[in-house]
Amino acid sequence: MDSRTASVPDPSDSVVLTGIGCALPGTPDAEVFWSHIETGTSQVTGLDRPEFAAAGLPVHAAAQLGPFDHLTRLPGLPEAHAAKYNREILATMAAVRDALDDAGLARGEVAPERLSIVQSSSRGPLSWWREAMHAEPGTDPYQGKGTGMFRGLAGCPATLAAIDVGARGLVTTISSACVGGHHAIGLALRELRSGAADVVLAGGHEFPIVPEVARCYRALGDGVLSPESEDPATAVRPYDRDRRGFALGEGAMTLCLERESSARERGARIYARVLGHRALNEAHHATSMDLVGDVTASVVSGLLDEVGRKPEELGYVCGHGTATRYNDIAESRALRRLLPRHADEDLPPHGSNKPVYGHTFGMAGIINVAATSLMLRHQRLARTANHTTPDPECAYDHVAEGPRDAEFDLAVSLSFAFGSQTSVIALERV
Repeated sequence: MDSRTASVPDPSDSVVLTGIGCALPGTPDAEVFWSHIETGTSQVTGLDRPEFAAAGLPVHAAAQLGPFDHLTRLPGLPEAHAAKYNREILATMAAVRDALDDAGLARGEVAPERLSIVQSSSRGPLSWWREAMHAEPGTDPYQGKGTGMFRGLAGCPATLAAIDVGARGLVTTISSACVGGHHAIGLALRELRSGAADVVLAGGHEFPIVPEVARCYRALGDGVLSPESEDPATAVRPYDRDRRGFALGEGAMTLCLERESSARERGARIYARVLGHRALNEAHHATSMDLVGDVTASVVSGLLDEVGRKPEELGYVCGHGTATRYNDIAESRALRRLLPRHADEDLPPHGSNKPVYGHTFGMAGIINVAATSLMLRHQRLARTANHTTPDPECAYDHVAEGPRDAEFDLAVSLSFAFGSQTSVIALERV
């Protein structure tokens, strides 16, 4: 089908999530991802990378992907090609492939020009650039035809994944800090609703565990990047009085999105319905979000009104949940502003998955939407790990005691970012 002559879809034809592909720490697939998310099983471990010790950085915990076996995850990829790529490219390619496989879509089943890929990364291939700039005398990190060009471009994970799966539609990579994952999904919704694509693979890839990134956050002061912890798994403590900041996380994740009519026509399993996305730049403070709560509450209520739902119908709020003071209290205040007539005990459960996978920046919104979709599908709320002593400003339900069965059909995912950015995605049970 030629996308230039495609008809505009029926506006009532919803967009649904049918596939999840991941290359995350300790997490090769969607089933293991759900197990970790549901139980709040942290993948944050002790950080023993020599470059951190050499830099004298007191950063001792991170969610690390570890060695990546492309022979297992990307069977059939020519070794001559794989040798030119880096771990970020290979992990993203695996997540894209797996999202299609999880959705039950074989290569060629979607017309190539109707298949698009939108990825998000806040900083691109930092590890390769760091290696290139710190190369030992006599070594050449640019050696090999195309090697440096592939490994050094932020957009190459998406474009090389497109070649791998045969996607000829829109293929792009956006960079919007920590709201980038949401923005990727928002762009996917536009592609599908306009009729420009039939399937969009929306995802993120982030590999920020390098000293330079740690220094950026350390420079913001205490309570942003978690310092040394006796148990790295407890380093991230969202909404807790004893919070200490976040841990860095890395990996890749991609979601397969398509129109509901086509998903049902082929008998696909549907994780959740993606009702809509709303993004706002507060155009106010470069590093701090609205601390009153009015702005975030208005974005959430505006989106819910747009999709024909009400705040009172919310059964779960998947927070950005960075375990930093400003984020924690801003989210809590926004929830109270959204539902001003509700007592704290009547507010919808509000959780975070940052204790599991750390802060993955441009991929964080993708993880949030995947986690929330699985909660809707399984009708089970995920535990917020490491929440033991509530901050008085956050003293309401964070599902701290463990996973919980629930009956709900509406949830929202929240994302916030430097640059005064706020983003919300609404999801519905199918």
